[in-house]
Amino acid sequence: MPTLRSLVRLIDHINDGIGRTTAWVALAMVLVQFAIVVLRYIYGIGSILLQESVVYMHAFLFLIGAGYTLLRGGHVRVDIFYRNATPRAKAWVDLFGVLAFLLPVCVLLWWFSWPYVMASWHVFEGSKETSGIQAVYLLKTLILVFCLLVSAQGAALALRSLLVLADVERVRPTS
Repeated sequence: MPTLRSLVRLIDHINDGIGRTTAWVALAMVLVQFAIVVLRYIYGIGSILLQESVVYMHAFLFLIGAGYTLLRGGHVRVDIFYRNATPRAKAWVDLFGVLAFLLPVCVLLWWFSWPYVMASWHVFEGSKETSGIQAVYLLKTLILVFCLLVSAQGAALALRSLLVLADVERVRPTS
């Protein structure tokens, strides 16, 4: 059981670090969007590169930050019963949710995204605009990174639930 706890802590630590770092992208996104507005409406200057960078940052923020959000319990769930449940009941719900829904969806998403992402890498797909960001293949790769980070955090949630059910861990730190 100590190795399971260590694995859970490692995954939590990785997603926590990624999430805290990724949060700064939100500030950058706001500043770039502000610059776009100022340049466009005050100076009459448009920039496709800047506009596309906001899309890239938005995708990065949400796809890379999803594992962190799961770690912190920020994803939507029906809390009518869960909120007042005992730690063991919560552990059962979390375990079932991860095994029946989260991991299968991540596997399917990976399965169907892999050819899409690889086709983009094969041609080093870029923006359709000549002055746009020529790294659409990197943007699409975020889908696969999302699958990895959310699956890993889901596995950590399932393992933590097993530890609670085995009475190894009494209080769940992320509830």
